[in-house]
Amino acid sequence: MDDKILLDAAHISHVFPLTKKIAVRAVDDVSFQIRKGEIFGLIGESGSGKSTIARCVMNLCRPDSGRILYRGIDIFDSKEFRANKSLLQKSRQIIFQDSNSSLNQRMKVCDIITEPMRISRMTPARGSYREEARTRMSHVGLDERYLDQYPSQLSGGQRQRVAIARALSAEPELLVADEPIASLDVPIQAQIANLFRRLQREHGFSVLFIGHDLAMARFLCDRIGVMVRGRMVESGPAGELFDDPRHPYTKALLSSIPIPDPIRERGRKVPEFREEEFSRDGEWEEISPQHFVLQQRRRGL
Repeated sequence: MDDKILLDAAHISHVFPLTKKIAVRAVDDVSFQIRKGEIFGLIGESGSGKSTIARCVMNLCRPDSGRILYRGIDIFDSKEFRANKSLLQKSRQIIFQDSNSSLNQRMKVCDIITEPMRISRMTPARGSYREEARTRMSHVGLDERYLDQYPSQLSGGQRQRVAIARALSAEPELLVADEPIASLDVPIQAQIANLFRRLQREHGFSVLFIGHDLAMARFLCDRIGVMVRGRMVESGPAGELFDDPRHPYTKALLSSIPIPDPIRERGRKVPEFREEEFSRDGEWEEISPQHFVLQQRRRGL
């Protein structure tokens, strides 16, 4: 395995049974890699399988097939997981979309931020857990007066900053951000996005960013994978994927971004994507360096 690859997900599939006869294929043969120090984004409509992949990466959900290697460790191999449990728990952290439900309402901010350190039995580098919490709060732009407050006393943006501080307190190598700004107001989204990017550059951790805000994904991510109905249909560098989309779904998805010019907006042609014509079968083709597209198989071949 390449030393620069932190996470390698290969042919991940997962099915949720609804009844004895009906099941939903949430993730279908998805593969991707995340390099050290990069932000990889998964974008697509709600229900496209993005969050299921995030949960698989964090061992919160076990895929029906495929494997995920983290630093060369097969995280779903029980023997390897037990041997590396402490490393896997400490070096992978997740930020959920709803900070209100993901934070313990009975814990003070200081205890929430330092909880991962206590669980991992990390020795506070600054002498005490309270000093560690104070430092982490300064990293996310929160004043120390919030240390003894409860989540219910904070705004949505402040709670999300606390969630980010908690995730970073264990100094992870991989941060999974499952739509971390979707529930916030637009001005707060911009603040959190800028904060997120700055912290990533300062600390050098890798990020799996899950979202459906296309403009935000382009701003934050180095590479992007496009999901539809559990299948990844295109993957490549963010700039190239937005400037030169190749798959019909990617073209239709990106065309939903409005142009801030009324005349051009009215006159542009929006490509059409018909879901009934979408086929899960196909083969990956590299059309340019690191830019892959799922090419549908021709009928009769």
